[in-house]
Amino acid sequence: MELWPAIDLRGGRCVRLHQGDYGRETVFGDDPVATARQFVAGGARRLHLVDLDGARAGEPVQAGLVGRIVQAAGVPCQVGGGIRTLETARRYAAAGVARIVVGSVAIEQPQLLAEMAAALPGRIVLGLDARDGLVAVRGWVETSSLTAIDVARRHEGLPLAAVVYTDIATDGTLGGPNLPALAEMIAAVKLPVVASGGISCASDLAEVAGVGATGCIVGRALYDGGLALAAAAAACGDT
Repeated sequence: MELWPAIDLRGGRCVRLHQGDYGRETVFGDDPVATARQFVAGGARRLHLVDLDGARAGEPVQAGLVGRIVQAAGVPCQVGGGIRTLETARRYAAAGVARIVVGSVAIEQPQLLAEMAAALPGRIVLGLDARDGLVAVRGWVETSSLTAIDVARRHEGLPLAAVVYTDIATDGTLGGPNLPALAEMIAAVKLPVVASGGISCASDLAEVAGVGATGCIVGRALYDGGLALAAAAAACGDT
């Protein structure tokens, strides 16, 4: 299982939100480029980047910083947040981003998601952030009436790289992953599923791998010091 250390960007800093709440932010560093370099020096083989400002604004806000991180890291990076046009996806691809995570577009403009996938086959990731099973959009500020599984099934025929499935209730809490919901998603779709939310320790990662996830995004546990990067990679078998 692939390990994806997370770097969430807001106001040029490295932060984490509690359950996606912009009012419950913890700042972990003022230099996200240095954070990326530290992760790679510690053995990270890929990084997950999120432009939180862009997710709310509906367009990239931290694109310049993302580009600097990608160049400094020298490992494959996937980026999400505010990617709602094909041109934005193309610009990120041209800047060296390996995979582009698209969420709100899948709900609001499904045909555009199909166009993105056709233009960048194997590089678009469907980002599904679920609150009580329903997909949240626009930086988790709004909740749709569609279930995450229904949206995933609707798009599984596209040439997507993967689905990133985030359980908002557990995200940033260190309370453990929502394994039943994750297992249901994995069983429901043919696409590879990357899990996100609630990871606190190596045993959590082992459980996520056990239900069949192809990857797992880890954030707060790596910053709080509760989970060492080497231990996380070992638990994933990603060494």
